[in-house]
Amino acid sequence: MRTLCSSTLIGEFLVIGFAGLVAMKDPDLEVGTVWTVCGVAMALSLLLCGMVTRPGGVQLGWALQIALIASGFVVPMMFVMGAMFAALWWASVHFGRKVDEAKARFAALAEQGEGSGG
Repeated sequence: MRTLCSSTLIGEFLVIGFAGLVAMKDPDLEVGTVWTVCGVAMALSLLLCGMVTRPGGVQLGWALQIALIASGFVVPMMFVMGAMFAALWWASVHFGRKVDEAKARFAALAEQGEGSGG
């Protein structure tokens, strides 16, 4: 799960940075505010790469997905990008857990085979 979720989060890191560049062009927004918000979101996406397997990591990832979708109120294209990344996040968590379960079953079978074949 960690690899799939981290890949999604790294992609989000880049998209958040590009969204910051677009938001910076809005004359109603302060550049400092844009980069503070984007910087916090980018830092969170990187920190979550190491936290996805810890308690609350997936939930924080969902919070980031909601924030990414909500950023569409500032940069309208982020509604689409946020929804796409939310779908990717769901797939990463869902299929990542299935891969982890399969790895655990395979390791258990391999351990059983070593124990009885000696």
